[in-house]
Amino acid sequence: MTTILKRNKDVKHLVYLLYCLPVSSPEGAAMSRLPKAPILFFSLLFLFFSAVHAHARTAVLFDQGHGQRFLIERGGDLDLSLLAGTFRDLDHEVSTTSKPITGKILDGIDVLMISGAFQPYTPEEIEAVTRFIERGGAVCITLHIAPPLFGLLNRLGVEHSNGVIREEEGVINGDPINFRVTRLESHPLFQGMAQFSLYGVWALLDARAGVRSIARTSPSAWIDLNGNGRFDQGDARQSFTVAVAGEAGKGRFVVFGDDAVFQNKFLKGDNLILARNLAAWLAGGRQPSPPKNLVR
Repeated sequence: MTTILKRNKDVKHLVYLLYCLPVSSPEGAAMSRLPKAPILFFSLLFLFFSAVHAHARTAVLFDQGHGQRFLIERGGDLDLSLLAGTFRDLDHEVSTTSKPITGKILDGIDVLMISGAFQPYTPEEIEAVTRFIERGGAVCITLHIAPPLFGLLNRLGVEHSNGVIREEEGVINGDPINFRVTRLESHPLFQGMAQFSLYGVWALLDARAGVRSIARTSPSAWIDLNGNGRFDQGDARQSFTVAVAGEAGKGRFVVFGDDAVFQNKFLKGDNLILARNLAAWLAGGRQPSPPKNLVR
């Protein structure tokens, strides 16, 4: 008799056949002639290593409870299904929550993704996210509109501009708010790439120790401070930070001033490489096993 065990339930079924079927039944009589101890030993060993392997999976939670309009379950141009797929390609376990962020929600989570929030985070949620990082969690924040993230970013030591950046170098299709970023610091996020593309990005500022700029615009970039649509003397022109990375306690975080960078429409070429690097970096290099698509 040859038995191929493909899933845990096959092992459990074999144990049932060995010890639970009456010997008087045809199946029980056949199984009674098999040496039980070796089969039971290897069955339990298989279950043990399956449990250890499952425990090693990186649990990734996407926050979808703050007015997010671009979701991982949908496949539209601006949605995040391909980003979620990038995490699953590395065998991360991907789930979502539409509830307020609490310590209980984050229990058992390794990575928290906050993308394109339209509603602010409460002081209690900010405290929960901060403690999550300090205990060793990893967080990625991407901005669609900056004001809802003000409180959380401020707690992390990151400030943002009051308008999006307009670039004069690497402009995409003639639109100055869409451009390629080539001034990249040495960081695992940028392994194997020389640039990535942004599509409406807020400038960021590393405002405390432990936070650093990892990607910047050219010195000719500017922000339209007076809102008249053209550069004049009252506007800010300089090299602006578009991504920062930081540490707090045992954990790490990264902030991108744009959420389009990982949206389906733009997740290709260097942006796709960036997403893959992000998934690996947030997980600390772990390569877990196949995920489940969960909703919390």
